[in-house]
Amino acid sequence: MQNTIRPTHVEVNLNYLCENLKAIKAKAAPAKVMIIIKANAYGHGMETVAHHLAPHADYIGVAVLEEGILLRKKGIKTPILVLGGIWEEQIPEFIKYNLSLTASSVERLRQIDRAAEMLGKKAIVHLKIDTGMERIGVHYYTAHTLQEAALGCENLITEGIYSHFANSDAENLDHARLQLARFNEVLDFYPKHSLPFPALRHIANSGAILQLPEANFDMVRPGIMLYGVYPSDEVKRTVKVIPSLSWRSKVVYFKVTKANHPVSYGSIWQSDQNTRVVTVPVGYGDGYFRAMSNQGEVIIRGIKRPQVGRICMDQMVVNLGADGSGYNGDEVILIGQQGEERITAENLARWAGTIPYEILTNINTRVPRVYIS
Repeated sequence: MQNTIRPTHVEVNLNYLCENLKAIKAKAAPAKVMIIIKANAYGHGMETVAHHLAPHADYIGVAVLEEGILLRKKGIKTPILVLGGIWEEQIPEFIKYNLSLTASSVERLRQIDRAAEMLGKKAIVHLKIDTGMERIGVHYYTAHTLQEAALGCENLITEGIYSHFANSDAENLDHARLQLARFNEVLDFYPKHSLPFPALRHIANSGAILQLPEANFDMVRPGIMLYGVYPSDEVKRTVKVIPSLSWRSKVVYFKVTKANHPVSYGSIWQSDQNTRVVTVPVGYGDGYFRAMSNQGEVIIRGIKRPQVGRICMDQMVVNLGADGSGYNGDEVILIGQQGEERITAENLARWAGTIPYEILTNINTRVPRVYIS
């Protein structure tokens, strides 16, 4: 369905998302799969993606409480783990909406236990172990304090224990393997005390799913690869995934710019000859980064054309050259394919000096999402 109000829009192919999830499940089997749909499902639209993929997933991962509540209010029944840090005041909301909590310290664990007792319910927690990321989580070398404290909490269920890789998408996996060894040392606590493991041990993100099958444990957590984008250029592409998002617009204005007449703010580009240019109604207000000025390309009529001049908040200019063809209403591909030419999120990331994650998650919500299946 084509959006008739705004020519600049994102198309998300739901079939490709399902194919990606299917391929990941086959690679990780028999491990369960937690789909990561934080940050508006990496720009793809959280609500629609969740409704489409939840029936095929074992767990959902989000970053903050509000994302979990939104999914519950939209009728998603699949287990949801909030991966980020929490405040004590938020804990009753987690329990009310049946959201699994990340317990990242002994203090936080006891706060969860007290809140659950006051509400007369059991809280579901996953213990967070820092094996080398240095964000939230108890350090691996003091993890036994958290594990022991969990054993003494009567009002919660320790369903999971997990960590997160810092470099699993690198060519050199030494640090990732060090983190994995540390995680295994932490897990040794349970057999040493004749205790069963928590039901869900998990550490594998997209890079680890692709390169470290020994890290699969009971569950894996695909993020960016679920959407058809690999986490780095160095990572081994052992699973075929398909980009599910394309970003499109249309030419809104055509003109001939005379030689030596600068284009856009700052006058940072001009042609030395008369040239045809078109204006496209997309800019950094939509998430098309200003840092890509004079770096980016788009596809018009099957040909890659350079973006020129400073990218504005809502518009940008594309150079067709002295005799290039293009006119009002022509489709403009920002991410995606037209004919034989393709532009990827990785291309935009290189032009902006960033990573594909940031490109996708920064496509503004004012850009309509159109879903095809």
